[in-house]
Parts: sequence; structure tokens; C-alpha cells
Amino acid sequence: MTCNTRVSAAEIAGALARGETSSVEVTRAHLHNIERHDGAVHAYLHVDAEGALAQAAAADERRANGAPASALDGVPIAVKDVLATSGLPTTCGSKILQGWVPPYDATVVARLKRAGLPILGKTNMDEFAMGSSTEHSAYGPTRNPWDLDRIPGGSGGGSAAAVASFQAPLALGTDTGGSIRQPGAVTGTVGMKPTYGGVSRYGLVAMANSLDQVGPVSRTVLDAALLHEVIGGHDPLDSTSIDQPVGKLADAARRGAEGDLSGVRVGVITELSGEGYQAGVLARFQESLDLLVEAGAEVVEVSCPSFVHALAAYYLVMPAEASSNLAKFDAMRYGLRVLPEGVENPSAEEVMRATRDAGFGDEVKRRIILGTYALSSGYYDAFYGQAQKVRTLIGRDFAAAFETADVLVSPTAPTTAFKLGEKLDDPIAMYLNDLATIPANLAGVPGISIPSGLADEDGLPAGFQVLAPALADDRCYRVGAALEAALERKWGGPLLDKAPGLDPSTGSGQVKLDQRNGDAR
Repeated sequence: MTCNTRVSAAEIAGALARGETSSVEVTRAHLHNIERHDGAVHAYLHVDAEGALAQAAAADERRANGAPASALDGVPIAVKDVLATSGLPTTCGSKILQGWVPPYDATVVARLKRAGLPILGKTNMDEFAMGSSTEHSAYGPTRNPWDLDRIPGGSGGGSAAAVASFQAPLALGTDTGGSIRQPGAVTGTVGMKPTYGGVSRYGLVAMANSLDQVGPVSRTVLDAALLHEVIGGHDPLDSTSIDQPVGKLADAARRGAEGDLSGVRVGVITELSGEGYQAGVLARFQESLDLLVEAGAEVVEVSCPSFVHALAAYYLVMPAEASSNLAKFDAMRYGLRVLPEGVENPSAEEVMRATRDAGFGDEVKRRIILGTYALSSGYYDAFYGQAQKVRTLIGRDFAAAFETADVLVSPTAPTTAFKLGEKLDDPIAMYLNDLATIPANLAGVPGISIPSGLADEDGLPAGFQVLAPALADDRCYRVGAALEAALERKWGGPLLDKAPGLDPSTGSGQVKLDQRNGDAR
């Protein structure tokens, strides 16, 4: 292997360890893919070629001296633009932070650097992570590499699309209501939301503090586990960080890939299937269940009745926290400042109003208004307080379900990727894309999305979600890897090898992307 960008991060790391390639060569190959294809996909908001190559050269020097910084030393990575990066812009997909360069690194970014992963750049996202399609970025939408007329999921569609189009072997995302898992489902990638508090949130520009969680985006379960081990663990800078070791997650993935799930009880959540779910998504879900049974797992049905209220509760809790978090963008300290037209000596309030009106997009404004209303005097108990009570009930449902099953499963998203613009004028329809992923965020439990195959109706990827109790992230990796191995045996290789237009002879590349290059933004 020299610079094949189609292989997994673990395979790249193995080739680096054996001296079969160099980090500079691998990084340059991915930068070439970005240059060649990102005009069509628009996965990146900022590419740091010079910095990535310098970090890659340092990784090669460490290996030459027999002292690699980690198992992934020299494997390049992309970072969602909601994570602070010293020396690189962090815009959160918003005009209000256009050009802002943080003076520090988020803890997870600092851990990437210490582990020796060259950072290719920052990926596109819905503004302040508010959206399910990456159409709400102030810098234009990202497109799904499987079909450039469709969405790549959201809010982290840029990270998922970068991995799916072989513009990065790994990426970091954030998951507030499904923003790692849902893009994973619709792009045929693996997305993991760790236990809340299991990965530091320091340096993550918060949308909803009690829901946000950083996690890995990858093409294989093992790759996600290896990256999780790099970024996970206690952080004294984060008051919500759990003081627990991250655990041997890669070992759990390797054990799962052996294909033996004897004694594992898999609970099918009855409330997260059926009406509203695309037939092809349900068909791939059932096939995946059958493969788990063949691997020795026992499948049982579990009921979580409060899950039917999860969407409504989430869209009160999340906007309430978001409206509070976004109050700091006041045009006084950093970011955009707009002076009101026709006002000779504007007051601070007038400048703030003009700046927030120009700097925030429609979806962000919608959620700020909703959240402020939910927290207002006379409505707090009726809305926000009630939503928090539902959140407690959802946590109890999870606890009861995990007494019956070791893991819980469902389709990751109700449908495959929809067309760009199809749901922009219907916020409720857009919000329904997170129907199956939101309960895990409200309860703080870990969840992973695994590609489950292609839906019959449109030939687009569907996802299979595995949920585990808090701090039992290893179960997600074990069951996910077992399913992944079984599916790849069935397909004859990874799902992404079946993406239309992929050209194996180039090591990455898509004929379809070349045809659209330059006009996708």
C-alpha cells in the first residue's frame, strides 16, 4: 500500500507502522482528493494543507525515531467547525463568527495533536449545529457523495461527507440530537455518540450544554473505536467530564468482528419502527437483526413508551439552552459587528440587534425565539419544566429496557437522504429526521450507527443504530463490529465500495463528482 485513500484508518496506521508508506504521502493524497472533489461535495469550510503536511512530517520523524505518539500517529483527520482550533478559523457555519480564529484548542483537538493526527481542515455544518441536513450553513450546503442532489445529513454533514467521499479517513463530529449518527446513516459511514461526559466538551461551541457530545466519524467500527480512545477520558477543564478511563474500545470492536454474540440480548425498541419509516429502511433493519441472530444474539422486543414524547421534549430543552448559549454573540467582544443603517450614534442595544439580525440565519433565529419563549416568565413550568419531566421518564424507560436487554436497536433514521431543498420550508418535517436518535441524547447514553445496506426504493444507504447503557460504550463497538463484519461478508466488501461513480483505479474519486466540480456550492 502506498497512498490508497480507500482503505480504513486502521489499515493506514498499519502501513505506516510497517514503513510501507509515510504520513506525508497519505496526507498529500487526501489533500489531492479534497482539491479534486470538494468543489462538488463542499465538505470543508477551511483546508489547512500547509499545517497538515507539517504535522505529517513530524509524525514521520517520530516513527523514524521509533517513538510514535499513538496507534493513529500520522493518520489524517477532519474536524467539525464547531470545535475550537488554535490558528484555524472556527465559524460554526455562521456569518456571526466569520473569520474568527480561536486562541486555544478544544481538548479533543489538543488530544488529536498529541496523538499525532494531522488535521486536514474544518468541515461544514448547519449553523451552530442547528439542522438535520447541513443546508443551514451560512456558507452553502454540503452534498451527499452518493447523490449530489441529496443532503448528507446534519448538522455534521460535512464530516460524514468528507469520510464518505474519501477526503478524510477519519473525522470528528458532535451529536446533540443525532448529528453524528444521522449523517452516518445517510452517507454509509459509521458514527458514534459516546456516553455524555465520556469525551470532553471543553472548546466545543455549545448549542445545548446538557445534550452536546463530541464523537468519531469513520468508515469502520474499529476506526471509530481507535479514534474514541484518542479523544476520550476525563478532562478537568470540563465540569461535565466523567472521571473514568475510556476503556479498551478497540479490543471490543476486534472481539465483535470475530462474529460471536452468544449470550448478548438485543432489544428491539417497538416505538422506533413502523409508521413513518421508509419500507427499504425497515427491510435493511430486519436483515441486520437476522444477521445478529445468526451470530448468536438473542432478540427481544422492549417498549419505551415515553420515547413517543422525546421529539417534543427535545425541541423545548434544546432551544431553551441554545437561546441562552447564543446570547454571548452580542457584537461587543468578538465576531461580527454590524452598525444599524441610518443611525448616527447607535446604542449598544441597536448594534446588537443589527448584528444578530445580519449574523444569524433563519433556523437559528427560529430556535432562539422558541427557546426564549419556553424560558419566559409564566411559561417556564408549562413548557421547559414539563419537557425536563419527560426527559426523566425517558431515562427511566432506558433503565427498565436495559434490565431486559444488553443493547437496544432501531433504524438510525426513518428515511434515506432526501433531496436538497425538499424540507427547507417545513421545519417539522426536518425535525422528524432525528426521531430515533434524540432519546439517547436526552438520557446521555451512547449510540452508534452502522451502515445496514441500500434501500430498495432509491439505492441509498440506511443505518442501524445500537444503544447501550451509560459508560458501556464497548457494547456499541462489539455489537456494531459483529454486524459490520456479517454485512461485509454478505456484500463482499464495505458498503462504500458500492457507491455510484466510485473509481477504484484512482484510489478515491468519483466520476460523478468530477462532472459536477465547481458548481456544487
